[in-house]
Amino acid sequence: MIETLLIIEDEKLLGSELSHHYKQLGWEVVLAMSLAEAKNLLSKKRLEPLLILSDMNLPDGNALDFMETVKKDLHYAEWLFLTGYGNVPDSVRALRLGAYDFLEKPCDLDRLDLVVASAARSAVIQRRVIDQAKQEHRRYTPEAYLGHSQQAEEVRQLLTKLTQVPFSALIIGGESGTGKGLTARILHYGGSRALQPMIEVNCAALPRELLESELFGHEAGAFTGASSRHRGLLEQADGGTLFMDEIGEMPLDLQAKLLKVIEDHKVRRLGGEKEIHVDVQIIAASNCDLEKMIEQGSFRMDLYHRLSVFRVILPPLRSAIEDLDELVPLFVAEYNAKAGRQVKHIPDAVWHALKAHDWRGNVRELRNAIERCVLFADGATFPIQWLQLPKQAAAEKTSSQPCLYLPLDGSMALDDMDKFIIKAALERADNNLTAAARDLGTTRETLRYRVKKYHLNGID
Repeated sequence: MIETLLIIEDEKLLGSELSHHYKQLGWEVVLAMSLAEAKNLLSKKRLEPLLILSDMNLPDGNALDFMETVKKDLHYAEWLFLTGYGNVPDSVRALRLGAYDFLEKPCDLDRLDLVVASAARSAVIQRRVIDQAKQEHRRYTPEAYLGHSQQAEEVRQLLTKLTQVPFSALIIGGESGTGKGLTARILHYGGSRALQPMIEVNCAALPRELLESELFGHEAGAFTGASSRHRGLLEQADGGTLFMDEIGEMPLDLQAKLLKVIEDHKVRRLGGEKEIHVDVQIIAASNCDLEKMIEQGSFRMDLYHRLSVFRVILPPLRSAIEDLDELVPLFVAEYNAKAGRQVKHIPDAVWHALKAHDWRGNVRELRNAIERCVLFADGATFPIQWLQLPKQAAAEKTSSQPCLYLPLDGSMALDDMDKFIIKAALERADNNLTAAARDLGTTRETLRYRVKKYHLNGID
C-alpha cells in the first residue's frame, strides 16, 4: 500500500528536493507551499496523509497553530517539524500538541529518513488501533435503539441529531431498564468524540467518600489510605465523555463540586494545590424525577439546568408494546447463538402473555425472560412455562395448587396455624421433607427444626 506524505515547505528548492527523495522511497508525496494550500488539501480535497513534514514558520502563519486546528480531524497522522531556528518553547509546545519530533535545519537526510520511518510505523499502528475501535463501536448507531413504534422512532430521530452536534451536557431520563446505558454509548460513539475515552460511573454504587475520590481524583496522602496519586474519572475522560448513571443519588456537596468543574472546565484533586484543565462531555442519567427532587431539596437546581442542555426521555416498554414484535425475535436469536439453541417458533399464547404484561423492568426484564426461556427450551418451540411472569405465575398457582383456609377470628393461635400449614404441606408431599420444604419456599433444615418443634412424626 502506497502511503501519502504531505510536505509543507515554502522554500522551493528544499521542497522539491524532499519531494523527489521520498517519491524514490515509495511515498506518494504532496507538496504545499503555504498553510492555506495545505488546509485546502486536507479539508476540501480530503487528503489523508500518513505523515506530515512541515516547516515551522511559513509566510501565512505558524505551523503549530495550524496543527492545533486540524489535528482533531487527522486522528492517526504523525507530524514532523523542521525549523531554521529552534527554540525551547516551540519544541515543548510541538511535543505537547502531539508532534512526533522537532528537528532543526539543516537536517541530515539520513537522520531524517530514520525519523520519518519511525513516525510512519507509529502512524500505521495508530491507524490500525483506530480502525479496530471503529469496527467494535459500529453497532452503536441511532439504529441500535430498536423498535418500530412512534416513540422509538422519535428517540432515534433525536439521537441522530444529537450525534451531529458538539453538546456539552445532556440528561437521559426514563424508567429502569429502558436503555439509558445504550443511549449514552450511541451518543458517544456516534458523535465527534468517538475515538476518545468513554468513562462510566454509577453514582448509586459508591459511598460518598469513594465517589468523591473516584470522580475528582486525589494526591498521595490526601486521606488515610491514599498512598499514591489517583487520576479521577473526570481527568480520565478528558477529550471524551463521562457517563454518570443514577446522578440523582449524588450527595448535594458533590453536586456543587461537579457544577464547578462543568462551569470552569477545571478539576482539583483531593489534597491537590493546582487545578487541571479538562474537556469533558457529561451525559447524566436518572430513573428519578429530578425536577421533583429539586422541589424536595435533594437535587441542585443550578446543576440540573446546567446538565439539561438537551434531554432524552426514553419511553417505558408498556407504552410501546408493539416494539415487542422486533425485540423478542432479536433476543431469541441472540440467546440461540450464545447457548446453541434452535428456538424458532413462538406460539400465539406466548405473544399474548408477553403483550399482556406491563413490563415494569422494561427491556431489561424482557431480555431476562427471553434468556431464561431459550436456555430451558428443549426444542424449536418457545416454552411458555418458563416465562414466569407475575400474572401468569399467579394464575398457574391458583389453578394448580390447593388452598388452605385459616380462621382469623382468634380461634387459632399463630403457632397452631404454623403447625397446620406444615402438616398440610407434609401430607401433600407424602411426608417427603425436601419436597415439602420446596413447596413452602424454605430450606430443609428450617422445616426439620419446625417438625421437631411441633412433634410431627413419620417424616422421611
